[in-house]
This record gives sequence, structure tokens and C-alpha cells, in this order.
Amino acid sequence: MKSGLIILMLFCFLSGGLLAQQRNVIDDEAKVPEYKVPDVLTRFNGGKIKTAKDWYRKQRPEILQKFTQEVYGKVPGVLGIHEVKVWETSPDALNGLAVRRQLSLFFKKGDKSLEVNVLMYLPKSQQKVPVFLAYNFTGNHAVYNDPNIRLTESWVNNDPSVGIINNQVTEQSRATASNRWPVEEIIKSGYGLVTLYYGDVDPDKDDFSDGIEPFFYQENQTHPKFDEWGSIAAWAWGLSRVMDYLEKDDLVDAKKVAVLGHSRLGKTALWAGATDQRFALVVSNESGCGGAALSKRIFGETVQIINTSFPHWFCGNFKKYNNNEADLPIDQHMLLALIAPRPLYVASAEGDKWADPRGEFLAAKYASAVYELLGKEGLPVKEMPEVNHPVMGTIGYHIRSGKHDLTLYDWQQYIRFADKFFR
Repeated sequence: MKSGLIILMLFCFLSGGLLAQQRNVIDDEAKVPEYKVPDVLTRFNGGKIKTAKDWYRKQRPEILQKFTQEVYGKVPGVLGIHEVKVWETSPDALNGLAVRRQLSLFFKKGDKSLEVNVLMYLPKSQQKVPVFLAYNFTGNHAVYNDPNIRLTESWVNNDPSVGIINNQVTEQSRATASNRWPVEEIIKSGYGLVTLYYGDVDPDKDDFSDGIEPFFYQENQTHPKFDEWGSIAAWAWGLSRVMDYLEKDDLVDAKKVAVLGHSRLGKTALWAGATDQRFALVVSNESGCGGAALSKRIFGETVQIINTSFPHWFCGNFKKYNNNEADLPIDQHMLLALIAPRPLYVASAEGDKWADPRGEFLAAKYASAVYELLGKEGLPVKEMPEVNHPVMGTIGYHIRSGKHDLTLYDWQQYIRFADKFFR
């Protein structure tokens, strides 16, 4: 009884501390403190980057190493796909519009085994097709109203309103996220959709016992080391393993894979794009803190808030910067620059101050210096565009009306953007 009371008191203390932080969140541009972001073309030793050759040989590897060491964590080993099992390839999905393919990627090491389920909808074509690759939040069955989609058997965050009870989905869970996935419009535009549930790779909870991380533990290890991957890096690793498969799929143009993510999965898409240059185009939808938004602005969600609310997302070293963003040797514009010269789209929402829309825009703006060094246009504007007025260079950006979500409007811009480079 006494131990239970102590746990309850500790929970209240931590919750109260987090609520106090959130009450002090900056959501007014006039209250943003003075800050200075590092110049993306100045090396950590003070040297200047003036050529594309120097970017690739010197600056890019050093920036990538800093983000690995201080923010996302390193992958502590190598593990490929053990087996691919294709459950079905149906030529008449979506009332004859598409091919539906469902498959599982199996990973094995010692006595450990992990199954990652992939759902693909591809336009019927005589040629290999470009695709959007994106994680979903609650299982492949939630993406589209199709009774043939396999229900996930993985752990899922409870939500009785959509039939997720005792961390398991039910038949009621089908198509409950379909508003975020305009599958038919994607197919009619000539693109395929490849999606998988992010919890298959690593369940989204502060528990490193049941995802991919334990495959790499040393004897008696129960948690990643301070410089080893958190969940975002693990999810990015999973996207790269799907890419391994797509390179061998007979229906997919693996040279035209756009990796896309919303919110925490937008952070994941950015890190996947930075660490794996096989992704030809990268889309960040309202990824916010630890994604596209500048950390040093401390606007909306901050490093401390995100590390307190989701302590498993980033590596342990990132916690050094709780309430200490000024000491970060990098900022998120440098993450965006790692994607250069490949096309990058960053999107915000007017009603999503938590993700700091202006900070996302500024990061894209500052990353443009690298795109320009490499002979690309970068972001084609210097000032933040009006709401619902997208701009598209090799970096694209929009801020739309509405709140934190992935909408049909967003998808329409991403398809237009992909058309510039894939058609």
C-alpha cells in the first residue's frame, strides 16, 4: 500500500512538473528569446565550406556524426532481412484500380524474431511505379476500408473509440485512419502507397524490451546506451529495411521512393532521409521539435518537454540539452541540409503552434544554402508564404489552415511536388 502511494505521488510530481512546463510554453513570436543557429556552411573547427566537394567530404559527414551522437543515436549493429513472405498479390484491388500486395519482413537473431507487415497499393502499369513510403500509427488495416487487409497483432496504444482495447485492435479498428490516407487519389495520380505500422518495428512506449533494440543488446544490457538509438532512429532503420525490399520488388521503381511522415513519424522520415540516401524525396508533415523545427527558438514544444513526455524517442545524450538548447552544437536546419541535393518538402499547419510553423519554415530557409552550393534552387522564397500558398523549389514548403493532421490538401501538394522530380 505504501509503495503504491509513493508511486502515485511520484507520478503526480512528474505530471505536475510537465504541466508547469507546458504552461510556460512560448506561443507568441514576441516572446522568442534571442538565439543563434550555427551556420550550415561553417565547420565545427571554424573552417568555411565553399565547394560541393568539401560539403560531401568534410561538412556532411561531421554534421551527420553530430546528430547521431547527440540527438538520434547510432544503430549498434547490422541486421538484414532474414525472410520475406508475400501473403498475397491481388490484381483487382480498389475496384480494379490497383494491385494490392501484403507481405511480411522477418528479422531474426539468436532466439529473437520480429515480423514487420507491409501493405502496398500500386497503380496498374506496364512499368515500375514511383511510391510514397510512410509509417501509419495504428496498423495497416486502419488506412483504407478494405476487409482483405490483415489486422495487426502487434501492441497498439489503447483507444476504445476506434476499437483498440487491451492494446489490441479489433474489427472495429478498420479504416479508422482513412481520412489521412487518400489511397484512391494517390493511385489515380500514378503513385503507389507502401505503408507499415511503426509499432511493428518498435512499440511506442518507454520500454526497450520488445522492439528491434534487444536484438543488439550485449550481455546483461536492458536499455540502449546513451549514444545508441532511441525509437526514432529505430523506426528510421525500419524504413531502410523496407527500402531493401523495394529495391527487389518487381512492381516498384526503387529510384523513385518518397519517404513521408507525419508528426513523430515526420521526424523519423527526416532522419531516414538523412541517413539513407536511397530515398529520392523526403516529406516532413508537421514534424516539429526534433524534426524540422529549430530547437534554439524554444517555441512550442521544447527539448525538455519532448524528452520528458517521450523519453524513448531520442538517444540519452539528447537529454543534456533539456533547458539547454543554446549548447546544442547543431540545429534542425542542418538535419534538413543532410538531405540535399534531393527534393525535400516541409509542411506546417496554422493551428499547430506546438510544432512551431515559423521554426519549420526558417529551418528550410537556412538549409537552402547547401542546396544552392550544390547547384539547386532550395526554398524559392525568403519570407514565410501566406497560408495555403505552397512554394516549391527543390525545397518545398506550405503552411495550411487547420490543425495538427495529415490531410488531403497536404497529399495533393506532395503529389504535385513529386511530379516535378519523378515525371
